[in-house]
Amino acid sequence: MPLTDAQWARIEPLLPDRTPKRGGQWRDHREVIDAIVWKFQTGSQWVHLPERYGSWKGAYNRLRNWSIDGTWQRVFTALLAQADAEEGPDWIVAVDSTIVRAHQHAAGARNKGPLTGEPDNHALGRSRGGLTTKVHLAADSQCRPMAFVLTPGQFGDAPAFESVMAALRVPRPTGRPRTRPVMVLVDKAYSSRAIRGRLRRRGIRAVIPVPAGQRAHRQRRGSRGGRPPAFDREADKQRNTVERCIGRLKQWRGIATRYEKTATIYLAGLHVAGIFLWSAR
Repeated sequence: MPLTDAQWARIEPLLPDRTPKRGGQWRDHREVIDAIVWKFQTGSQWVHLPERYGSWKGAYNRLRNWSIDGTWQRVFTALLAQADAEEGPDWIVAVDSTIVRAHQHAAGARNKGPLTGEPDNHALGRSRGGLTTKVHLAADSQCRPMAFVLTPGQFGDAPAFESVMAALRVPRPTGRPRTRPVMVLVDKAYSSRAIRGRLRRRGIRAVIPVPAGQRAHRQRRGSRGGRPPAFDREADKQRNTVERCIGRLKQWRGIATRYEKTATIYLAGLHVAGIFLWSAR
């Protein structure tokens, strides 16, 4: 599905000038972005890009170059800032993760001369089940992604929580960016004293269910176990927003299955999908 005119009107002012530094002129940005969207929505190989989108190499190079220089991240963040100014989001954030199966073509990336910021393991985990990547993300109350962090598939949820919160930055016209939501909704995997303590120190309300094992351990300790953490059952019902956000992202076949060899390019695909969702509001 190509970009609509309304989506393009939001995205176009945020893109770089069409004249590159070396002279000449880039192909039309809208045509290239439509090609990239088609590729990730269908999960097809680059060489099967329809002729109406022009050379697949040009589309791939634009995706790669803009992922290296941070263009996709900047456009994604700018759309969040626009929504913050226009809608005044309630800043209730849900955090979760999802496992993405990596295709066999995702393996074999060169270890020599990695991309800037590219992890050594390319965010690929190896187990009996094959290659997997875990996408950690935060979503707003309207099921739209706000931050992405990639790790190997076997990586735990709780250790990546701080990275997700650090990636949650919404610029404002004046002053420092917004980084502190009113409430954070997570599942039992994030129930730890460290996470609760960090959120409490930042003045963020946490809604985290307590696993049965932790509850039983506290009860066995008696008065030494301390008070049980507060839990708002009604607020916890809003946690499905991040799961619904994951469902929307995985409607794109190139997101539901990872075909990209490097984490940098796959993350760019996530940002493209996020840009598509935020510009469609």
